[in-house]
Amino acid sequence: MADAEAPIQKLQVANARPEDSGRGLAHLPRAMLAALGIGEGDVIEIIGKSSTPARAVAPYAEDEGLEIIRIDGLQRANAGVGSGDFVEVRKVESKAATRVVFAPAQQNLRLQGSSQALKRTFFGRPLTQGDIVATAGQQRVDNMPPGVQNMLRAPAYALQEIRLAVISTVPKGVVHVDETTEIELRPEYEEPKEARRADVTYDDIGGMGPTIDQLREMVELPLRYPELFQRLGVDPPKGVLLHGPPGTGKTRLARAVANESAAEFFLINGPEIMGSAYGESEGKLRQVFEEAAKAAPSIVFIDEIDSIAPKRGQVSGEAEKRLVAQLLTLMDGLEARANVVVIAATNRPEAIDEALRRPGRFDREIVIGVPDERGRREILGIHTRGMPLGDKVDLDELSRTTYGFVGADLAALAREAAIEAVRKLMPRLNLSEGTIPPEILDTLAVTREDFLDALKRVQPSAMREVMVEAPRVRWDDVGGLDDAQIRLKEGVELPLKDPDAFRRLGIRPAKGFLLYGPPGTGKTLLAKAVAREAQANFIATKSSDLLSKWYGESEQQIAKLFARARQVAPCVIFIDELDSLVPTRGSGMGEPQVTERVVNTILAEMDGLEELQSVVVIGATNRPNLIDPALLRPGRFDELIYVGVPDRPGRERILKIQTGKMPLAADVDLSTVAARTDRFTGADLEDVVRRAGLNALRRSLKAAEVSMVDFEEALKDSRASVTPELEREYESMKARLKQDATSLQPIGFVSPGQLRARERDG
Repeated sequence: MADAEAPIQKLQVANARPEDSGRGLAHLPRAMLAALGIGEGDVIEIIGKSSTPARAVAPYAEDEGLEIIRIDGLQRANAGVGSGDFVEVRKVESKAATRVVFAPAQQNLRLQGSSQALKRTFFGRPLTQGDIVATAGQQRVDNMPPGVQNMLRAPAYALQEIRLAVISTVPKGVVHVDETTEIELRPEYEEPKEARRADVTYDDIGGMGPTIDQLREMVELPLRYPELFQRLGVDPPKGVLLHGPPGTGKTRLARAVANESAAEFFLINGPEIMGSAYGESEGKLRQVFEEAAKAAPSIVFIDEIDSIAPKRGQVSGEAEKRLVAQLLTLMDGLEARANVVVIAATNRPEAIDEALRRPGRFDREIVIGVPDERGRREILGIHTRGMPLGDKVDLDELSRTTYGFVGADLAALAREAAIEAVRKLMPRLNLSEGTIPPEILDTLAVTREDFLDALKRVQPSAMREVMVEAPRVRWDDVGGLDDAQIRLKEGVELPLKDPDAFRRLGIRPAKGFLLYGPPGTGKTLLAKAVAREAQANFIATKSSDLLSKWYGESEQQIAKLFARARQVAPCVIFIDELDSLVPTRGSGMGEPQVTERVVNTILAEMDGLEELQSVVVIGATNRPNLIDPALLRPGRFDELIYVGVPDRPGRERILKIQTGKMPLAADVDLSTVAARTDRFTGADLEDVVRRAGLNALRRSLKAAEVSMVDFEEALKDSRASVTPELEREYESMKARLKQDATSLQPIGFVSPGQLRARERDG
């Protein structure tokens, strides 16, 4: 009940942080708290088109001095306002409720559960009839007042955030749940007397702050304040095209914009429009636009627009061409559209007819990319909002290790972790009872181990075609390659982890690294380690994956590879045995010119018009003298790193790594083994350790440790794969590569013209 004499203050609405969503809090300026005569934890009433209660808390640190009230999407929907609107705020007296009735706030959801769990979840939270509330999860409450702390420490209900409608309260008005309140949960959705849209709000979308701002000024402003554009004498924006990898939240974002702008939402799924009769498809499209015009302000959302508006020059069917023409005239024809905005989403913007991609139809194209670490942290916070998390769950750690994950992948990760928690609970359940006892539900929690197990099964959706898993090799697993490690750390790890340092000094990071040296020295291992330590996605490929017998397909495969790497940046592309993919152009006598076109494509991708942002290419080869010299210049492979045979300390380090899990006898001296393995590569040393283990098993199948005698026997059977002659050849090759890296004449290459001249001269 509001006090008739209570002072009323006016404030502008702003979005709360995602982690505060569903908790019934309102962040007010300190001056406003004093003006209203309230302290933190007191109940206030927020009055827009309708009113809703909240508990007042202090502002965020960055908001000190700003005249704004931060509330979540549910509270904005309950008050009938959007972000940027003004609301009135006043102090109210909250009464203890004797009875509160809840029901699911969404259709197709049946609920069964304990009223005790709901009582704990909503304990102390102010409620009023008609509100939509959420069973939000736990959060850190150290800085909150004691009353608010008790309210927020309440365990969540079930394993997900569920939205409930407050059907009725006794007494009426603003009430709060206490120990004596009777809670009733109705199992099925009930149509509210007053429709309040709150199924998806901006709080349910993470990692898209700048994108939401762009979309709001393109969509919300024209729909809510058309007089602004009339006063300026310009036409409001008519359409926005959202494009980006699958699963980044394009459809969800469009629905949130419709809800937050209080506009009617009309959905067009591309394939559903297509009809079999002549003119049926165009008729369906016209009907949707006519309904949207009648219900204005409204948003028409076209999902997968590339399926109904392909390039007319590339389709043979007349029906598709007529449908594209119909869409063009509906979006920018003779009939003016007022208060109707078209939002379209696609994963393939290059497949859409060019006539659509101009101002007046789609005025702005917004790329919704793969979220960065901060975005992933927000998304994880949203998906674990209603999840009872164990003490050791660190969402910051999870956001660091899930690079390349989009919103859909992170939702799958949270779901898999929850299934892991349920799997552990299954032995305690008596399935014949039909219901789960409330005391077992209350003990349910998702632990850090559940998330780690889920990470083994969930991988980035954008990487499924090109990657099995992120590498697990660390720098500690690499020995004897200190110089190469240092250069890769500086060239790959530093720019991917701290790009601001390079921008500050006005230099560009290296685009490519060529690892060359004798076989078995650890070139592939280095590439895996640098991808793991730089916290980047890792795409490993070889020439057989990229070369095709069909004309032009090899170049397309390479273009797709680089496009995918840009999508999931930061990313390391590793091409093994590079010499077979990009040999010197003109050296193939009578061979089809596939490799020449491949070389040209890779040259254009690495240093063409389209910049590589946070994408590093690492190539490995044993024969650098066969690689086309145009690739070996700065701007393509900037660094040529020789990965040679390890020295004695390096060999000892490799032996320690290889014997890390081997039970060694006290007489085993690895430094002696290292001294006797001159010119042995990492692969050779691994073979020595393997043979020593086999010798121990040969002595006795029950052998508990490997002795020095086993290593002596292994050394007799092993040999260095790098001969002195081969080592000298690589050393001279190293000197020549440094000298001729930018020369157009490749090392050791004789052009066809020179060859003919030599034959002519005998």
